[in-house]
Amino acid sequence: MRADAPVDPLTPFHAVATILRDGVAFSHVSALRICEIEAPWPMDRDRRIHVVAPDRARRPKRPGIVAHGGGPASVMRFNGLLVTTPAQTWLHCSKVLPFADLVVLGDAMMRRKNPATSLLTLRQITEAAFKTHGVIQARAALPYLRPGTDSSMETRTRMVLVDAGLPCPAVNIRAYDEHGNFLALPDMSYPDLRIAIEYDGDIHRTDRATWLRDVERRQRLEDAGWRIITVTANDVRHPARLIARVRTAIHTRQATT
Repeated sequence: MRADAPVDPLTPFHAVATILRDGVAFSHVSALRICEIEAPWPMDRDRRIHVVAPDRARRPKRPGIVAHGGGPASVMRFNGLLVTTPAQTWLHCSKVLPFADLVVLGDAMMRRKNPATSLLTLRQITEAAFKTHGVIQARAALPYLRPGTDSSMETRTRMVLVDAGLPCPAVNIRAYDEHGNFLALPDMSYPDLRIAIEYDGDIHRTDRATWLRDVERRQRLEDAGWRIITVTANDVRHPARLIARVRTAIHTRQATT
């Protein structure tokens, strides 16, 4: 490519595609980038290009390219490139990701807006896998996945609470007042206890419209008797206080209902 050409994130993949043999597809973190799926932290630092080949003879041997085996994979065309499907990519990543990050990736693939796959598809490809590295962890992660999330930090917040032995909060469940009027769509909640858990990312600090909208939404919940617990990135990194706050809120509500 010309040195002064506009930078396109897909250019390296299209370049590598010219030397790949038939049936070789982009996989792992490369498939995530091509399909515009958020990669978990442990994978996002990997700038190498990953591909999967149906057999050893078709694996490329080039610097900067990681060629994986494992037999035939479920593939598709996306942005003009042959890539593993999101479900197949999730299964491949189950071999290399820590458990919580595998859940984060599964949620990222099933965002509330423009989901890349479904829980049913993830379950089907995992159940059909046989003697695949990582499949045991993938099967263990399935019950923790939740469609309809909006950010990876929401998933990490949820996993912090679950790891602490607290009940798994519901995700994006509509909240109503006692008259059946819609109040809000909390990030996470314990609806029966009227506890809402809201994750505040940087957009709440930099986007005034978002901040004002969220303040109004939380005021509606509080006026209807809901307890609001606000979470930041620091709470996820150092979760002891968050866990204590949620545990206290649950015990207090249970004692009064």
